[in-house]
Amino acid sequence: MVARPLRVSFAVPVMRPPYPTFWDLHPRIHRVYCRAMTTGSYVARIVDVPDHGIRLEPADDTERPDEPNATNLLAMSVALALGAAGYRHHPEPRDPDLQTLDTLLAGESVMPWVSDTSAGDNTYVVCTPASTGLPHCQVEHR
Repeated sequence: MVARPLRVSFAVPVMRPPYPTFWDLHPRIHRVYCRAMTTGSYVARIVDVPDHGIRLEPADDTERPDEPNATNLLAMSVALALGAAGYRHHPEPRDPDLQTLDTLLAGESVMPWVSDTSAGDNTYVVCTPASTGLPHCQVEHR
């Protein structure tokens, strides 16, 4: 008699709540989320503000998002591009009443970011929509 290995399988039930969840009610929410920046681009010149940081000066043909999620995604993409370009956060604390994401993207307030080198007159942050709809930003010297 040949000994065979013992095979045991357990069926683990998936525990689901007795009520519908957010994802059950909104199965396509990720598609709406990814449509943040489907057209246009955001181009802004970086202007140094001594002892405070930088201010973005948007180009005339720049499109800023209207929806809060799209604004948050664009601001995060701008911050990541600035970080990748060597900018760092200024030690001065941010004033949340004046420095909102909308005013920062509109160029009405100063962003608390500084660089070791001056931005000059030809440094821009350029954001274009990626294939997913999310903004892809980079700092360019034109």
